[in-house]
Amino acid sequence: MLKKLAILLEMIKFKLTIFAMPFAFTGAFLAAGGVPEAVVLLWVILAMVGARTCAMGFNRIVDWRFDKANPRTAERAIPAGEVRLAEAWAMVVLAAGLFFLACAMLNRLTLLISPFALALTLFYSYTKRFTSLCHVILGIALAISPLGGWVAVAGDLSAYPFVLSIGVLFWVAGFDTIYACLDADFDRDRGLYSLPSRLGREKAFRVAVVFHVLAFIFFAATGVQMKLNYWYHIGLVLTAGALFYQHLIVTPRDLSRIKASFFSMNGFISLTIFIATWLSLLTMEN
Repeated sequence: MLKKLAILLEMIKFKLTIFAMPFAFTGAFLAAGGVPEAVVLLWVILAMVGARTCAMGFNRIVDWRFDKANPRTAERAIPAGEVRLAEAWAMVVLAAGLFFLACAMLNRLTLLISPFALALTLFYSYTKRFTSLCHVILGIALAISPLGGWVAVAGDLSAYPFVLSIGVLFWVAGFDTIYACLDADFDRDRGLYSLPSRLGREKAFRVAVVFHVLAFIFFAATGVQMKLNYWYHIGLVLTAGALFYQHLIVTPRDLSRIKASFFSMNGFISLTIFIATWLSLLTMEN
């Protein structure tokens, strides 16, 4: 059982929950003007874990035939035969149940928007079949994270800084465009859509730069709208450095360090924005 659980968690890259979780916390902390109640944070964590587990499990199910044909992904759990489709579906259903339960325990609005939020994350898994803007759609799906965190605390959207979600959208679209370069040739041969497969790696990287510049602008706008102090500005400087570093170590001609860029730098960015927001709110209170 423990071995199977470990395989399932590795299959959905559970550790990468760190990408979206800090932004959900950022929304929650902004809504509370500080640290929310512990029980609210607990249900936010469970909602995020449930949503991401459901979405990633669903993605692995619907894409398993493509994964099997792709040398880079052929060793994933389902195409390699380590996880049966029935087991993957069971995980998806249980994770969806956890997500809806957590949303119900928060407030009415969180529960009302939960079907839309989950449907959007599931819909993303099909987008590479018909649009090269799949990276933007993934960005929209993850942009709900800070919005969900805000609603979990505030129960409404009247003062929500939508520029934060727009920043997350372009941040995700940028790094997903870069990561998709690994499969550009495979996607083109199989008739799948992505910016690298359609535009080529060189042009796709330029688009990713634009996405990341826009992300930084909207993250900065969040600080202005929410009147955050110097701690947030320090976080912005670190975020700009991390974004620049990604484009420094990974190029269209050298993708060898793309995993270092994808996993470490993007986790660093989401944590930095959250911690900078928290410190700013903490010092503003004092």
